[in-house]
Amino acid sequence: MTLRKSTLPVLSLLAIFVMVETGCGGAASKPMSAAAPSPAPSSPASSSSPSSGITVSAPADGAAVGSPFSLSANASTCSSDPVTAIGYSLDGSSNTVGVGGSTVSTTVAAPAGTHILHVKAWGSSGVSCDQDVTITVNGSMPADAQVSSNLQTAGNWQAAHDSATGAMSSGTTNITGSPSVSGNARQFDTSFINYGGEIYSLAFANDPGATNFFYDAWVYLASSAANAESLEMDMNQVMENGQTVIYGFQCDGYSGTWDYTANTGTLTHPVDAWVHSGAPCNVRNWTRNQWHHVQIGYVRDDSGRVTYQSVWLDGKQAQINATVSSVFALHWTPALLTNFQVDGAGTGSNTVYLDGLTVTHW
Repeated sequence: MTLRKSTLPVLSLLAIFVMVETGCGGAASKPMSAAAPSPAPSSPASSSSPSSGITVSAPADGAAVGSPFSLSANASTCSSDPVTAIGYSLDGSSNTVGVGGSTVSTTVAAPAGTHILHVKAWGSSGVSCDQDVTITVNGSMPADAQVSSNLQTAGNWQAAHDSATGAMSSGTTNITGSPSVSGNARQFDTSFINYGGEIYSLAFANDPGATNFFYDAWVYLASSAANAESLEMDMNQVMENGQTVIYGFQCDGYSGTWDYTANTGTLTHPVDAWVHSGAPCNVRNWTRNQWHHVQIGYVRDDSGRVTYQSVWLDGKQAQINATVSSVFALHWTPALLTNFQVDGAGTGSNTVYLDGLTVTHW
């Protein structure tokens, strides 16, 4: 990650795939939330329908949950057909998150309130089944939170070499239907020399008053990405006073940790530095040719001090709980901007996919 003066900020945040209505408008300034979203405790009860063949182990029907909450469900048959895929959606959303196989185990983010969780299964002949679970979300996401969803489908993604990395890099990006979770994943093809890294950035909203963020996305590393060294998911926000907050976050293959950024200099003479957390993460160890679910929660105060709360990888939570100054006087154009960066090892090329990218901000 590097600081570049531009008409737009050039650093990013990873995303959320929340099954709610999309909204990208500016929100009013709100106080920083003291509590991070937390998955709901597991419930001993399960919901099942003999006709659908779907069993939802968690959450239980009628349960009160936090956000994000844990979803665990399986289905062996659908109308006597062997199940080939299973997925879920929330309320009246037309977006269904589907996975291959007959089991889904993940975390789902949703705003506070009562919701209908639709768990769906598809048989080998194309027949579909549905099991509904009613839940009440008592998390820290308010009902009026702004949800910027399916950001991977936006048409204004830009690519640039990160001069803070190796000698050089180049990249292209496009929409693909396979592999995908939603049917519309973004493909990133990166070439690099001497450990170069390519930044893919998207300006997607303008919400200077937001102080709480939840990033949710699905990431797929192709076989060629065996040479990926670090995977960076950042976000930039220009606040109401014109100063820029950088929320930098990455899975670091060098240190084997989740890292976050801090300004170790001053407001006008900044030093943007990576800080290793105590939470383990090594992108080299991520299974290739498989979707991985990444979720990140963080908040800021009015002075631009950021608290990185927790990160979830494939439903497993790692607490960060680190507060640092991450505000910069950069004179950037007001925007919320997300970056997705792939750093390579040595010289080569790789392909990485991003799907279901959603950022919730309030």
